[in-house]
Amino acid sequence: MPNARLSRPSRRGILAAGGALGLGVALAACGSDDGSKDSGSGSTAKADKSGPWSFKDDRGTTVKLDKVPANIVAFTGVGAALHDYGVQVKGVFGPTTVKGGKPDVQAGDMDVSKVTVIGNEWGQFNIEKYAGLAPDVLITTMFDNAGTLWYVPEESAKKIAKLAPSVGISVYDRQLTQPLERMYALAESLGADMKADKVVAAKKRFETAAARLRKAAKANPDIKVMAGSASADIFYVSGTDLSIDLEYFKALGVNFVEPTAAAKKASGGWFENLSWENVDKHKADIIMMDDRAQALQPDALKGEKPTWDKLPAVKAGQVIPRSPEPILSYDKCAPLLENLAKAIETAKKVS
Repeated sequence: MPNARLSRPSRRGILAAGGALGLGVALAACGSDDGSKDSGSGSTAKADKSGPWSFKDDRGTTVKLDKVPANIVAFTGVGAALHDYGVQVKGVFGPTTVKGGKPDVQAGDMDVSKVTVIGNEWGQFNIEKYAGLAPDVLITTMFDNAGTLWYVPEESAKKIAKLAPSVGISVYDRQLTQPLERMYALAESLGADMKADKVVAAKKRFETAAARLRKAAKANPDIKVMAGSASADIFYVSGTDLSIDLEYFKALGVNFVEPTAAAKKASGGWFENLSWENVDKHKADIIMMDDRAQALQPDALKGEKPTWDKLPAVKAGQVIPRSPEPILSYDKCAPLLENLAKAIETAKKVS
């Protein structure tokens, strides 16, 4: 979030825009995070569950407890990332299930039937349910520099804060590798086995995928990529300046369409909104589309938005999904790099 004081409608607009939601120390052979913000530090030693626990988050706040947290309540995407490291949360808030009770994309591999859902939509946070879980800690992400905890309603934030300490991981204006490393350190502090075969393999896969994307971008410098998000009335074109995934992809050499400076300024730096009549304003060879539930997906646009159907990238079948709020585990982020690399390697120049 670019501004913690934004009104609810404006925040919903940003929530709907792919560039707003991502949206570190880069891999030596895979990218650079020069100019990115300091992520702070956290414990990297494997937790002793019988001893004290502490973790310094990206607000510079150090949470200290007598023992490793057992009752963890987290934003859904954070819970999904911790799950990939073998750390199970007790409750979640944020997009968790969609119609029919199926897991939301942000739930990853979590078994949503085994967690208590405190709130499933923006503005929902059942404080009574939260208190009933006897939470040891609340963990979520942050989309601004003000320390605003994502999906924790501002109007009830003080009440929520009295029930348990919180940990915030920043996903604002930095490359993907940085919050990935922070979540890795957090999971390790919570007792995750970072030597487990799955964890080691996922990290290696991510490194390999990053090298592949760098190579693909270098070999195809003229391929233009546009990150978009669709609603019934507006098509959002995301900028690369603030989103963790796009900042990282750009650092690896991907050639992105950028919104105009004036448009980005109007949205706090995140995106440009276009009417469907003007959706062809920017020329692109590949379109990455917001995969979250609140965004219209390409199948829903086909035949319904004639200007969408006429886009060269759409006609060429060069549309791929994008996760503006990536699940911060190497297991879930490696495929994001692989999919984009493959798209660039095989794309035809159509713009």
